[in-house]
Amino acid sequence: MTSYEAQVGTVPSHTHVAGTARIFLVVWFWLLALTGVEVFLGYEHLALRVMLVLLMGLSIVKGALIVAYFMHLRYERASMAATLMPALLVVILLMNMILPDSLRLLHMRPH
Repeated sequence: MTSYEAQVGTVPSHTHVAGTARIFLVVWFWLLALTGVEVFLGYEHLALRVMLVLLMGLSIVKGALIVAYFMHLRYERASMAATLMPALLVVILLMNMILPDSLRLLHMRPH
């Protein structure tokens, strides 16, 4: 009996759920494939807005895969993910508030 069990009298019921090596390899393959698509799009002559939308969309998907599987958020309780969503919204709102000013300063720069 461990000291924790002796103090509390029971064994903790928290079980650790982790992904398998196969899942991590599949996710890694998809990340590699999405990176290949991004590199390919970098050499294509697309309109700037189309290119930005495609690259940002692919980056969001890659980020979600990394957070979900390699940072183990997929295996956490839904309440933890719900706790992180308001923080994500605040970060996005702050970025939208600051970005216009940075673009203004970019255009004021002497060339």
